[in-house]
Amino acid sequence: MLTRKMISVVPVAYRDEGNIEELYKRVTRELKKITLNYEIVYVNDRSPDKSQSILEKLAKKDKKLTVILHSRNFGAQNAFTTGMKQAIGEAVVIMDGDLQDPPELIKVFVEKWLKGNDVVYGVRRKREKSMGFLMEQIYHLFYVIFNKLSYIKVPQDAGEFSLMDRKVVDHINSLPEKDRFMRGLRAWVGFKQIGVSYKRPERFSGASVSTTSMFKGLWWARRAIFSFSYAPLEWVFYAAILSVFVTLLAAVVYLLAYFIYPGAPRGFMTLLITVLFIGSVQLVVLSFISEYLRRIFEEVKSRPISITEKIINDHRKSARNPRRVPEGS
Repeated sequence: MLTRKMISVVPVAYRDEGNIEELYKRVTRELKKITLNYEIVYVNDRSPDKSQSILEKLAKKDKKLTVILHSRNFGAQNAFTTGMKQAIGEAVVIMDGDLQDPPELIKVFVEKWLKGNDVVYGVRRKREKSMGFLMEQIYHLFYVIFNKLSYIKVPQDAGEFSLMDRKVVDHINSLPEKDRFMRGLRAWVGFKQIGVSYKRPERFSGASVSTTSMFKGLWWARRAIFSFSYAPLEWVFYAAILSVFVTLLAAVVYLLAYFIYPGAPRGFMTLLITVLFIGSVQLVVLSFISEYLRRIFEEVKSRPISITEKIINDHRKSARNPRRVPEGS
C-alpha cells in the first residue's frame, strides 16, 4: 500500500456501455494496490445506451462505487464537476470513460502527489493510431496557439486526466462560472503541478467520437480561447485602427490621382473591394463580441451546471464529516 489517505476516482460515462465493466475492474485493481480507503464516483451523463443498467448492477455489488445519474446530458466538463463535488477523497482523479486514459497511471499520479505535488496531469506524448498524423499535429498546434493567446498557460497535450489535491478540487468547485473548461480551470488555480507522459491508447470499445469531428475540435478551440483569453477583444481595437489607416490611405491615393490624372477613370472594383474589406472586418468584430456576450448571458442566468436525478451509494451521507458541496451543483 502506498498510503492510508482517501482517494476518489471520477470517470464519466457517455456511450460507454462496452467500457464500463473493464474500466471499473482495472480502476479497482489499481486502487487496491494504492490504498484501502478509496471510492469510485461514476457519473452517467444521461448516456442513451445501457450504461445506467450496467452501473446500477455494479453498484449493488460494490458499495465503494457511487453512481450519479444526470437528469439529461450536460456535457463532460459539467459531469466532471458533478463528480468532483460528490467526491470525498483527499485526492481526486478525473478520467474519461473510454479507457483512453489508462487506469494503470493512477498509481504514478499518487506517487507524485505524495511527494508534494498538488496536481499531477497526464501528457499525451503519442495519441491513438486512428487519429492520424494530421489531426495529431492540429491538436498540438491548438495548444501552441492557445498558450500564445491566453492569459494562463495550459500544459501542451494535457487533457482532463489528472489527480488533484483536495484543496485544488475545493477551489475549482467554488468557482461560480458555468461555461467550464476543466484543464484551463486546473491551470488557473495554480499550486504545484507536474506532468506525466503517456501513450494514449485506442478506445477500448465503441467508435471514437472525439477524433472524427473537425467541427467538434473547432468548437473546443473556440470555447477554450474565449474562456481564457482577451486577445480577440484586443484584435477588435487593432482591426479598427487598421480600417481607419486603410481608409485614410485610400483617400490620399484617390486625392492625388484626381489632381495628377484628372482624366483617369474611377475604379469601381477598388471601391467594391474596399467596401467588402471593411464589411468583413465588421463581421469578424461582431462575431468576437457575440462570443463574449453569449458567455455573459449564460453566467447571468445562473442556472446550475447540472441536475442530479439519483445517487446510488452516496458516500457523503455515510461520511462523518462530509465536505460541504458549494452551491450551484
